[in-house]
Amino acid sequence: MAAVMLAVLGGCSMVPIYKQPGMTLPTQWSSHPGNAQPSTIQADPPEWWKSFGSAELDALVARGLADGFDLKIAIHRLEQAQARAGIASAAQYPTLGLAINGSRGTSSSSTKRSATLQASYALDLWGLNRALASSARATAESSGFDMEIAKVTLVSSIASTYFQALSLNERVRLAQLLAKDAQAMLSLVQTQARLGAASDLEVAQQRNALQTFQAAVPILMQQRDQVTGDLAVLIGDLPENLHLVAENLRDVRIPDVAGTAPADAIARLPEVRSAEARLKAADFDIGAARAAFLPSLSLAGGYGTLLNPSAALWTVAGSVLQPLFDAGQREGQLRVDRAHAEELVVTYKKAIATALQTVESQMSATSATRDAEQLDEAALQSARQALDLARIRMTNGATDFLTVLLSERTLYQAEDTALQIRLQRLQSTVGLYRALGTGQSLPDESATATVPSSHPWVATIAKETS
Repeated sequence: MAAVMLAVLGGCSMVPIYKQPGMTLPTQWSSHPGNAQPSTIQADPPEWWKSFGSAELDALVARGLADGFDLKIAIHRLEQAQARAGIASAAQYPTLGLAINGSRGTSSSSTKRSATLQASYALDLWGLNRALASSARATAESSGFDMEIAKVTLVSSIASTYFQALSLNERVRLAQLLAKDAQAMLSLVQTQARLGAASDLEVAQQRNALQTFQAAVPILMQQRDQVTGDLAVLIGDLPENLHLVAENLRDVRIPDVAGTAPADAIARLPEVRSAEARLKAADFDIGAARAAFLPSLSLAGGYGTLLNPSAALWTVAGSVLQPLFDAGQREGQLRVDRAHAEELVVTYKKAIATALQTVESQMSATSATRDAEQLDEAALQSARQALDLARIRMTNGATDFLTVLLSERTLYQAEDTALQIRLQRLQSTVGLYRALGTGQSLPDESATATVPSSHPWVATIAKETS
């Protein structure tokens, strides 16, 4: 009868039945009515950063995945969480120890030695230890997704920062080129002034334009150096060790991002999956808090002495502990765990809403910057033509110097704006890849979180620890 009762009680669980929080997802993105896809449909690339066709970017990402500080921190946190899960799981099993004792009196005949094998086991009648172990495993699973968050965030940051460095490098080159042209124009105006064909006012205006272009150079160089230093830290290196080839920003390909249904994008985002894993852990914590109200049964036994088998004795003892009064400690813990679970339900829903909003924003940004780049390219061509015509007319005496000066500044602004729009378009594409969870597997495709293969010092890490 006792054995039957223990078996029945052992099957009881205080853990609430997990139910995924309900939240209605849209069937299509509002930024693409009818779930319209880009003009070029391509596969969902696991290494999406290679779609930009930049060998230097590929090398930087590889270095970041191997040596990035943030990713290494996330990996070690995952290892800690898995170790804690192993510690929590150990409480479900008996403990076994060996006690060796020795004593000696005034005569050699009084020497005594003994060795006793001792074992103890806490019967998990209400599933308290199972709940704690399951909570720790779910927390470790959440840490696995957090590691994936660190990975995709690192790659996205490297790509965006690299494009920003390229943009600033070209803006420095543009400012230097315009300053050189302005210097040549100043020499021409000074010559015309000596010949009486230009006024001192025109000389001063051109000198002011030259100084304006020259003043922009050191500021842009400082910004470029700052961004390059940030990029070095992202890949786990020192700023002085990073030397970029500095590709032309216009040579970087802007890929079409493959369309993904909202439900699929949400299902594979590590932020959402991490939030759900924490929610599952909270349910197990509630089960453990409930089980703490019920009596606990523990068994202990020993066998000795092993050094004298003829005098060996064995003992078995059991104890039952029913908590009676703890000034509301267990009740308070249960309220804490319930409130924590409710908090995580809201956190999970917020993660989904934030993810949807981020995708919509990035889709809108990619569309807007694409249109803006096309319009700005036309404006840039017009500004170049206007400057060429203004210089020809001024040389022939058909227009004044002020027209040329305004045309120079208009072209500079158009060139600078074109570079910034190109950067925004590249960064919005990176953001869209990131927001859609590109490269991440759906929940039923993988049960483990793996450390990037470029880490030679860490093998695959499972999300759950046995």
